[in-house]
Amino acid sequence: QVQLVESGGGLVQAGGSLRLSCAASGRTFSSYVMGWFRQTPGKEREFVVAISWNGDSTYYADSVKGRFTISRDNAENTVYLQMNSLKPEDTAVYYCAADTMHGTAMYVSPAMYEYWGQGTQVTVSS
Repeated sequence: QVQLVESGGGLVQAGGSLRLSCAASGRTFSSYVMGWFRQTPGKEREFVVAISWNGDSTYYADSVKGRFTISRDNAENTVYLQMNSLKPEDTAVYYCAADTMHGTAMYVSPAMYEYWGQGTQVTVSS
């Protein structure tokens, strides 16, 4: 079992920055891939970025590449999402997720992640 708790969401103006955190507990954090997804009402959950178990590999959605940065601190059991140059279209509920079953591959499909946090709202005003 893995428990995930996101924090750091809020309201920011376009062009601003936010840093999201996701604290994990339960299974050994350093053994699995972590991802961030986002969702707006009426739309499917959208992949944002994933990071390998040791942080050496990352994979970003084109929509956030160059603006968002994922990182993880395995000593603190935490994954971060630094979001810069935010746009109104980044407005969504952001979720962190853990893939504990599929080895080292990083997947974009939400179905490949077994554990999810409760989500944190990010609102970017124009």
